Amino acid sequence: MKLRILAAVLAAGVSFSFGPASAAELEVTHWWTSGGEAAAVAELAKAFDATGNKWIDGAIAGSGGTARPIMVSRITGGDPMGATQFNHGRQAEELAQSGLMRDLTDVATRENWKDIIKPSSLLDSCTIDGKIYCAPVNIHSWQWLWLSNAAFKTAGVDVPKNWDEFVAAAPALEKAGIIPLAVGGQPWQSAGAFDVLMVAIAGKDVFNKVFGDKDEAVAAGPEIAKVFGAADDARKMAKGSNVQDWNQATNLVITGKAGGQIMGDWAQGEFQLAGQTAGTDYTCLPGLGVNEIISTGGDAFYFPLLKDEEKSKAQEVLASTLINPTTQVAFNLKKGSLPVRGDVDLAAANDCMKKGLDILAKGNVIQGTDQLLSADSQKQKEDLFSEFFASAMTPEEAQKRFADIIASAD
Repeated sequence: MKLRILAAVLAAGVSFSFGPASAAELEVTHWWTSGGEAAAVAELAKAFDATGNKWIDGAIAGSGGTARPIMVSRITGGDPMGATQFNHGRQAEELAQSGLMRDLTDVATRENWKDIIKPSSLLDSCTIDGKIYCAPVNIHSWQWLWLSNAAFKTAGVDVPKNWDEFVAAAPALEKAGIIPLAVGGQPWQSAGAFDVLMVAIAGKDVFNKVFGDKDEAVAAGPEIAKVFGAADDARKMAKGSNVQDWNQATNLVITGKAGGQIMGDWAQGEFQLAGQTAGTDYTCLPGLGVNEIISTGGDAFYFPLLKDEEKSKAQEVLASTLINPTTQVAFNLKKGSLPVRGDVDLAAANDCMKKGLDILAKGNVIQGTDQLLSADSQKQKEDLFSEFFASAMTPEEAQKRFADIIASAD
């Protein structure tokens, strides 16, 4: 993406005033459109509206893969929104380097973000050349297996305690007419499931060598071969899902039509909206019940440079509002994610959120692949696993292609 010449043109004439903010309308784009997500984003809108400004919702249906190109196109095309969601990591890296995104360092310094945002890797992912370009709003971990207690009761088997027990229960689920594993058709879902399997089966160190160090030899080695074997089990268990969106797959679990789903903790919002209770109606296994580790990915808001002075002031107010402790609690309780602040009261957290908080407190964390890989490398990985889950590609062939991707990854 060649943005730098365009950035110079668009940035011309942009100026900021950092006095007290006046009321302004800000269009905020995001891809939170499922029921649980909509309930959570409403909390952000309510908090911002309470400042006297107005949140203009710019939800884009689909997923991040659908929404991000639209967001980037608007920013580079001279039609920027007031704020936009991206995942923690490198998705907006070139936009910031090209001078198209607002520097939030003054706000972050004034409000001591470096002291209150935990873990520090969240703010590190917002930092480019020493400047802070985004406001993290949550910690979302991919490392979860969600299980329908009703499905296993129908199948006459105990609710599994780990991945191996889940695989062993698959035949009983199938005999009862239940899909063992729900996986939607969006490429990021199968790629994310593979990442979760890697941490559970090969461990944290191997995960970091592959995605952090870009170690081709490890990616082509025996530990990752075991992960591809598990991924082969997963795709066999997922036959019959026949859904596209992640929340449709989650609904299969909620309704007992599927035994389980590997999905990030944002799935909790869907269970909550359906009136289900953690530990009673559904079971959550962090790290697939094998390695209790969570990834510290999630969502952050970036602020494109604007020519409108009042809207520029309102951007500061929104950035501050997103980090506000009251906003953090209200939003994350509905989103199913963990707060980015370590000083907030989450007494109302459910059993699954408490498990995540405990793992976070112990420091059993890894960075997400959005933080470790460029958007281009991430897309290559997603395309591979989308094809793998939808075809008869052998695990050996898939591993070879995976190692090639890691070898050229940045």
